[in-house]
Amino acid sequence: MKRIYIAVTNDLVTDNRIHKVACTLLKSDARVTVIGRKRKNSLPVDSRPYKTKRFRLLFSQGPAFYLEYNIRLFLYLFFRRFNIIVSNDLDTLLGSYYAGKVRFKSIVYDSHEYFTEVPELVDREFPKKVWKLLESKILPKIKYAYTVSESIAKTYHKKYGVEMEVIRNLPYFVKTIHKSKENSIKEILYQGSLNVGRGLEQMIDSMQFIEDAKLTIIGDGDITNQLKQRIEQKNLGNKVEMKGKIPFAELPKHTATANLGLALEENIGLNYYYALPNKLFDYIQARIPVLVSPFPEMQKVVNKYEIGTIYDHKDPQELAKKIKEVFELKNRYKKWQENTEIAAQDLCWENEEKVLMNVYSRIGLKFQQANI
Repeated sequence: MKRIYIAVTNDLVTDNRIHKVACTLLKSDARVTVIGRKRKNSLPVDSRPYKTKRFRLLFSQGPAFYLEYNIRLFLYLFFRRFNIIVSNDLDTLLGSYYAGKVRFKSIVYDSHEYFTEVPELVDREFPKKVWKLLESKILPKIKYAYTVSESIAKTYHKKYGVEMEVIRNLPYFVKTIHKSKENSIKEILYQGSLNVGRGLEQMIDSMQFIEDAKLTIIGDGDITNQLKQRIEQKNLGNKVEMKGKIPFAELPKHTATANLGLALEENIGLNYYYALPNKLFDYIQARIPVLVSPFPEMQKVVNKYEIGTIYDHKDPQELAKKIKEVFELKNRYKKWQENTEIAAQDLCWENEEKVLMNVYSRIGLKFQQANI
């Protein structure tokens, strides 16, 4: 029986992509263990069909954290039997790669984003150089790799000649959506990481100009406290609700209550410009029309299925006007909502995992599902 370790630097609670990949790999009868870290405020990991391991680390951020994590990861893997190590993003690649090399095992790279172009690195020259150096030294040596969008895959191929499969972060298909009765108060939803460049400040400010609506924000991140302060300063507590971090198993029932999903990343670095965020697909599975940034990958999905519209960042009043227009044009809104049914059937993990199975079948995994 094959043994697979999957490495990631988060606490595993809300990472649905890791969960789906692990569950797909279990279909090969492999033993799967997911390695993450445990923060002081981390929620317990709920019952999973695979094993989990979370490191308790001395450092929680910065260079010391990444170095400590990768050393711990290398030592942990060095003393264990395994056949495949799956490195998720550049921040786990060092420990994963060298553990795989010294043990002569297969190394797989899953790039969830264009790491060296994340907003946190855009204006930080030295850290960006370090990550780019690491990427350039190791990534061209990886035989098996995949990423979340076609634009990122093409960029890595142009830079390093690496052939990456595209495995989008799609949710499982939801057959039946139980929608609450039509309410005069419309719910506008953002779910995902609360970090710089997500358009969250503009979303909050726009609620000053919208009546009969509320904004729900689900998630946690670096700017959570700043957003709470902004809501308080602008006296928007009755119009904006922050629900915090919700485990992914419970998330769909919260998503399904909304009337409009927002994915308004700002153009600060190629990572967001090439983004194909999982929240977009979560909205689709909840049969919710969407309002997204005019970036190539998101725009392609929205236009193909006609499930929403595009918003080019201007200011909160313009955003408010766009949101009100979404709800005022009722026939168009109804058509978008109907089209999400077709999109939901296409854009689901049950279809996407077949590409993942093809990747791992080349490494020797044999899946129970024959149609790969």
